[in-house]
Amino acid sequence: MGAAVNAPEARKAAARKAALARRRAAHERGGAGRAGRLSEVLAGHRGVPLAGYWPIRSEIDPRPAMAEAAAYGPVGVPVIIAAGQPLKFSRWEPGMAMREGPFGARVPAVGDFFEPEILIVPLVAFDLRGGRLGYGGGYYDRTLELLRGRGAVLAIGFAYDVQQVEDLPLEPTDQSMDMIVTESRIIDLRGKGGSAPRSI
Repeated sequence: MGAAVNAPEARKAAARKAALARRRAAHERGGAGRAGRLSEVLAGHRGVPLAGYWPIRSEIDPRPAMAEAAAYGPVGVPVIIAAGQPLKFSRWEPGMAMREGPFGARVPAVGDFFEPEILIVPLVAFDLRGGRLGYGGGYYDRTLELLRGRGAVLAIGFAYDVQQVEDLPLEPTDQSMDMIVTESRIIDLRGKGGSAPRSI
């Protein structure tokens, strides 16, 4: 009984381990312009409030695209307010004062919170149905569930190509992505039931 109950998490743990190794190798290869496709997507939504993330470990870096978007409208980064709670998003601009946050991610020194309509989401692995595998804390799943309950939100998974897998061990609480953007591709999944941001 215990083995059956833990089977999905065991499959997730195995998938995470393999995907993190591939992500680390891609990250170590370096290369400029990895956020170019993300910039291309965001250019079509200028002025729409969005949130990216401060990269940790070997996550692909969205900050060049975020810096470009900040010239047109509010851009934020996630802040963990309490364990197990949805994320909040504090306004971010290039060069602003930052402080150390949980898990090694930096957050603005002074919080200026707002609700984004576009969410750039880090991930460990993804599939071509919009499935996303994270670190296991459920922060983005809870956050997307909350935001989607209030209106349309465009969830963009940002990753290296090598993080794609054929089939993810997902559960009903796992939130799907509307788009996946890699260093070389834009995969638009909105025709499969995704949502789009509200115009402002």
